[in-house]
Amino acid sequence: MHGRRSLLLLIRREIKSQLHEDDSESMKSEMEEEEEEEKAGCSLRQLEGISIRRATEVIGSLISSSYCSRSFPAKWQVIRDKLEQIRSSLAAAADGGDCAANTELVGLLQAITSTANETRLLANKCSVEDYGGGRLRLRSDLDVVACRLHLHSKRLEKIYASGVLTLSRAIVVSRPGVGASREDVRFYVKDLISRLKIGNLEIRVGALKALNEVLREDEKYVRILVVEVAEGVALLASFLESGIEGVAEEAAEAISAIAGFDSHRAAIATAGAVAPLIRLLEIGSESAKEKAAGALKRMTENSDNAWSVSAQGGVSALLKICGDAGSSGELIRSACGVLKSLGGVEEIRRFMVEEGAVSIFVKLSRSKEEASQVQAIEFLTAMAYEDDAIKEKAMKEGVLGSLVRLLDPDSPCSSKAKEVALRAIEAFCFSSPSTMNVLMSSGFLDRVLSLLRSGEMSLQEPALKAVARLSLLSPAIKKAMGDAGFIPELVKLLENRSFQVRGTAAEALSGMISIQTNRRRFIKQEDNVNRMLQLLHPEEKSVTKTHVLSALVCLADSTGVRRKIAASGCVKHLEELAEGDVRDAKRIIKRLSTSRFRSMLSGIWS
Repeated sequence: MHGRRSLLLLIRREIKSQLHEDDSESMKSEMEEEEEEEKAGCSLRQLEGISIRRATEVIGSLISSSYCSRSFPAKWQVIRDKLEQIRSSLAAAADGGDCAANTELVGLLQAITSTANETRLLANKCSVEDYGGGRLRLRSDLDVVACRLHLHSKRLEKIYASGVLTLSRAIVVSRPGVGASREDVRFYVKDLISRLKIGNLEIRVGALKALNEVLREDEKYVRILVVEVAEGVALLASFLESGIEGVAEEAAEAISAIAGFDSHRAAIATAGAVAPLIRLLEIGSESAKEKAAGALKRMTENSDNAWSVSAQGGVSALLKICGDAGSSGELIRSACGVLKSLGGVEEIRRFMVEEGAVSIFVKLSRSKEEASQVQAIEFLTAMAYEDDAIKEKAMKEGVLGSLVRLLDPDSPCSSKAKEVALRAIEAFCFSSPSTMNVLMSSGFLDRVLSLLRSGEMSLQEPALKAVARLSLLSPAIKKAMGDAGFIPELVKLLENRSFQVRGTAAEALSGMISIQTNRRRFIKQEDNVNRMLQLLHPEEKSVTKTHVLSALVCLADSTGVRRKIAASGCVKHLEELAEGDVRDAKRIIKRLSTSRFRSMLSGIWS
């Protein structure tokens, strides 16, 4: 207090000198005395601002010199971390206009400066490896300094919380440029964390936005935040429950950025972020819900966090979102992604079914918004995989109608939606005769045929795969395919540029030709056999030739077909395949080698 009083007297004298007033206080009026007191208080605040800046400079210099220390590098790293935190906090208020006179602040600045001076002496000792008092004593002194700095940091946080100081700048330290050193990156991240700890609302939102920028762009920042910044993830998790608009959303986005890296997902769960994220799903704004769902989607991309989300009530919250007609497409997409991951655990999948998941998603598959439709169909398909009970329930709820409508040629939906619907139909119907009967009566064949004719590769290939699977089912289905006109379209595809398309078309034809009705349809077109024979060329894929040979075995029952084969230039390819011990090639050659064709095939095969 004595030092403070002396400082006030010095300021008063300076003010009197500037005003050219008489030194005698007895000549001053009471009003002038009060004015001088107010001006003196302003000057004191300015001096204390300089003290803050001076302490910041001292700490900065000390951090730089500490890198010369050769002994106890781990302890010096701890000390530097604490010094950086204090410097960042002080620097944020150095130019502020709210640094009011405060004895606690003055005392803290003196203590910080004193500790910094002691630390500098220890740094000098460690740089020259001076162990005059012994290594144990020096180690102990470093521990004491680290403890003091920690206490100084906590006291400074309390002063900020009291409102005595306010942060004057949202970001004090400039963002490191490309190729910045690890130390610069660490300091920047820790500076942002300091702002999050002690800043007002505006400063915290600004710091969160700046943090999100670097977390999205560079994993290096993520690693430093998670691994090297004490309680960094826990601090973000605490902001999820702030209830303040803007803060929770930005915190959820930061958590989502961290969750994008598989190696850091466990740290999010450990920091206790799962429960707050789920509460955001329940009571947050639409933006907060979207970001929380996005974070959970990334966290559950492996099954490690599935139980954690389920145990906190996540399944019910997510299903409610998907069943709410007011939920945005983005929110539904993320929610579906989380539920799809959780459904990989059988017990959780059963719980979803009990909670009405199938009904919710069948209804969502009829949504007017295509993105929601696609997500719902993909979720149901994943749920029904190798689960006949879920397939049956979804079929009873009417999912097939939604899927077939999407395949309508006049439907405005995208190729992606049609492809997803086609895969879902395969999953729900192709394994059961009863569901296949329902499918055949739904107009499915005509719609698949239109996809084959469309010429659009993204649709043609999945449609062709579905047709190939259909051709392996019952004779009734094969006949229905022939009646619908699949054979001409499949024959055209035998000349497609794609090896895969040619092979799948040959497979589908091989399946369909196994019944007499379709064989007659195939042979009726003069060029069909020749187009198929062209696929026996040595450059063709062996899998394609396998399907072609299987079809030719059936077709070779016809005398006309045998004549075409014998007269074609492909007999030599058949010979080569037969000599290579290909069973179907041998069977065809044997049929061609009957007495009736010996004159045409002299010397071919005996």
